Amino acid sequence: MIRNITITGTRAVDANDTDRLNALFNDYLAPFATAHFYIGGAAGIDTATLNWLADHTSALLTIVVPRTVADQPEAASSSITLWRARNRLTEVVELTAPVLDTAAYHARNRYMVDRSEFVIGFPQGVDQTSGTWYTLNYASDRGKPRLVVPV
Repeated sequence: MIRNITITGTRAVDANDTDRLNALFNDYLAPFATAHFYIGGAAGIDTATLNWLADHTSALLTIVVPRTVADQPEAASSSITLWRARNRLTEVVELTAPVLDTAAYHARNRYMVDRSEFVIGFPQGVDQTSGTWYTLNYASDRGKPRLVVPV
């Protein structure tokens, strides 16, 4: 049984995507309802999966941010604060990067993948330079299975 899963995905989702995302999460996350998820704590898929998993499963949830929660976008930091207050988060890891740049986000993604056995990616498009594809490719290079769910 897969126990540790990294979630990665596009930031380009909004409230209009809720029904479609809920259907995708029900299909692709619900089967792992008792796993331990590592989620990046950004806006978009990270926040959407955090909210869905916290609301619909008993999964363990670890949020990993490249610097601090306060440095995350408002939607993301509010969601993290809410679920932390409700004791739904197993851990919040703040990597305290000196600067929020591509290297900091890649370090966060590697941190999560290195602690996981499986990666679920929700990319938008096939741009291999995106953070989502960076993470999926990093997992592939380490021989870890990936599930790609286009959004």
